[in-house]
Amino acid sequence: MSSKSSNKKKKAVSWYHCELCDVNITFKERECHEQKCPIDEDALKTSAGEPLEYIRNGVLYTASVEKKKFEIPELKDMPDRYINQLLFISEGAIRLLGWHIGQYIVIETNEINEPPLIRSIWPIPESFLNTLLVCEEDFTLYWTKFAGEILRVRALPEGQPRIAKSVLLQLQTRAPELRLNDSDEPLTLVELKDLKRLLKLELKNFCFTCGSRVHFDFFNKDLWLKVTQWNDVVDDATLESTFNKLSLANKSRKTVFKVTNITILEIDAQEQTSEIENDEIGKIPTYMITREDIGGLTTQLEIVEETMDLALALCKIPKGVKIPRGLLLYGSSGCGKTMICEAMSSRLRERLTDTSSKPLILKLRGSELFSKYLGETEKNLYSYFQKVYSHYPSPSLMIVEDIHNLCPKHETTEVVKRVAVAFLNMLDATNSKREAQKCFILATTSHIELLNSNLRRCGRLDRELEIAAPSPSGRAEILKCLLRKLENHKVTLADIEEIAQITHGFVGADLSSLLYNATLRVLKSEHATDPSLTAEDLKAALHTVKPSAMREVLIECPNVRWADIGGQDELKMKLKQAIEWPLKYADQFKKMSIKPPRGILMYGPPGCSKTMIAKALATESQLNFLSIKGPELFSMWVGESERAVREVFRKARQVAPAIVFFDEIDAIGSERNDGASGGSGSSVKERVLTQLLTELDGVETLENVTIVAATNRPDLIDKALLRPGRIDRIIYVGLPDEKARKEIFHIKLQKMPLADDVEISTLIKRTEGYSGAEIQAICHEAALKALEENLDAHHVCRPQFEYALQTVQPRTSPELLRLYEEYMKKS
Repeated sequence: MSSKSSNKKKKAVSWYHCELCDVNITFKERECHEQKCPIDEDALKTSAGEPLEYIRNGVLYTASVEKKKFEIPELKDMPDRYINQLLFISEGAIRLLGWHIGQYIVIETNEINEPPLIRSIWPIPESFLNTLLVCEEDFTLYWTKFAGEILRVRALPEGQPRIAKSVLLQLQTRAPELRLNDSDEPLTLVELKDLKRLLKLELKNFCFTCGSRVHFDFFNKDLWLKVTQWNDVVDDATLESTFNKLSLANKSRKTVFKVTNITILEIDAQEQTSEIENDEIGKIPTYMITREDIGGLTTQLEIVEETMDLALALCKIPKGVKIPRGLLLYGSSGCGKTMICEAMSSRLRERLTDTSSKPLILKLRGSELFSKYLGETEKNLYSYFQKVYSHYPSPSLMIVEDIHNLCPKHETTEVVKRVAVAFLNMLDATNSKREAQKCFILATTSHIELLNSNLRRCGRLDRELEIAAPSPSGRAEILKCLLRKLENHKVTLADIEEIAQITHGFVGADLSSLLYNATLRVLKSEHATDPSLTAEDLKAALHTVKPSAMREVLIECPNVRWADIGGQDELKMKLKQAIEWPLKYADQFKKMSIKPPRGILMYGPPGCSKTMIAKALATESQLNFLSIKGPELFSMWVGESERAVREVFRKARQVAPAIVFFDEIDAIGSERNDGASGGSGSSVKERVLTQLLTELDGVETLENVTIVAATNRPDLIDKALLRPGRIDRIIYVGLPDEKARKEIFHIKLQKMPLADDVEISTLIKRTEGYSGAEIQAICHEAALKALEENLDAHHVCRPQFEYALQTVQPRTSPELLRLYEEYMKKS
């Protein structure tokens, strides 16, 4: 009994009532209060600037706000969204204020422009006295800004909260704490529709005032919304209700309303602006892509700028000239199509900054338009064009990324077909409607072969511009642009030129990834005294970054040099003349009116280094190298084999200058048979050969692409493939002569320990008629025989070579050599 009475006594003396001031204060503040008693009405601070905390006339004045760090058993089954709307106050303070559990209360600050916060109360132990406990989200978003400030906590007046009939919220692009949102891009119509639906569920049964801010996590995207207007549930038909509505509008900032099932939420997303002043916005670190950030695309940027200026009437337009209103950018992924669109957006904003006509920039993504409801997708698409029409006469730029998703070549479903037709009709309307006379459509695609052909005719997307993989000079410009933003690096101009030469098939995104991986390597390096990026770091990162433009046909760099091939000096010179000279001495070729050969065929016995020469060509020429094996082009599906050939040459044109190497070309280029049946396998081979002939010398010219082919049976190749203009240089790669065998032995034996009894001159004489591959096999067999006899052997002796000569015999038959001689005479 004594313990219970002591607890009651402790609770009773927690608060002290000052009759002179008519306030309730805590007992620990009684002594300090007596020194400044009486206090003025609604006094908040002492003369020394210390905050006053007390209860008077049903209002709690306090500066003590803490984060709730303990669980309340009674609320363990309550959803977090409701717990976050609670304010936790001690039981004694609730009794003195005359409140009850769950009552709505208003928290006000001294900031005039700061809207009040409405929460429900829940009791906590008396030990907290006048301290307010709030949830973690409230503490972070609101109370950290008003640390040490006096808060006024009062009960909601009678008659409130009112039930809201409709609420208008404005979507802001920036948070009130001068913090950028996760994404500054405007929400699409589909996203806005989902946002209204989810926000209604989130805000139901909660209270707000005009000016209240709402923070909402929308699919990991932080959104801030502000209540700008709300309407009460009144009968609009009576005069009295109209006056009540007007009076409510005047008091709307202090009037509290509640969101219920009948409340209609509307979101104003057109402006998406913030209340931050211009000088404060300037302090926020923002970055927009400009033309200076894009390297290697100077010509393409000029074309896009010229077309856009004409369409938007930003330059003088000749009378009677039809102005194109659409431009299609196509090319491999990572080549800079999206960056060009961003740069055009930035340029348009800058050009019209000082004018009264504010540009409208819309980003339309095909995948975000589609809806499961009938007709909803076309309605979403139509609303984008309506925005353009309503913005007239100010200019509008519509960016359509991945347009092949919106207008595919093959409509798989009825929805896709209807959307494609609707989009084509709206494009036609841009040429006829007066409201669309200042609209420009910039579309991108990385798969132009999947695009609807109707979209590419004049009057729709009038101009097409290919954004190809950059040349070495273009790659150097891109690297300069990327390194310009890097604060600390030691990469010189000579290093940039060298790296640009060896990054075959790299697009802008690959070079950016290369720089990132190189920087990551520098940061991970524990031995680096100077954390500066160097050319060695970039070269090391080449092992982890692969080129996008040649991903399907890329071969690993074989790292074979001309010095690794013994003999064949005449062949090496012919290859240099055909491939390296036209690039190095382009002016001399033009002066002499010489066209470089389109293709080179190497034929000869197996093992005479034809493929190895192609590997050395890939390494030494520093050109994009595409290696094609004949059988891999064939497919069981009709038309797929021909498509594979087209794709090879499309890639080659895209990454030109390039070399396409066909190993064992007789597999696809064999001579055609008369009267072959349409369904036989030979007809597939004939169609592939016909496609190959067309690509080599057809209507579409093959610029800066050289064909190198190798075969053991040149007599089986179709004559049409070997005529001038296609594969016009035929080179015989025969068995090595004595000089060539000497070089081959020197290359193979220079790292092998030899005994004194081994005479290389004898080996050269005894290997007459051997191919280069067979000579290499002799060296390997001799070394293996030495290890077989003694695992601790330090030298390879003459007996081992004698054994190898007996084991490895020349396999080139005289009949095959005679066939080559006869072919040489005919060709």
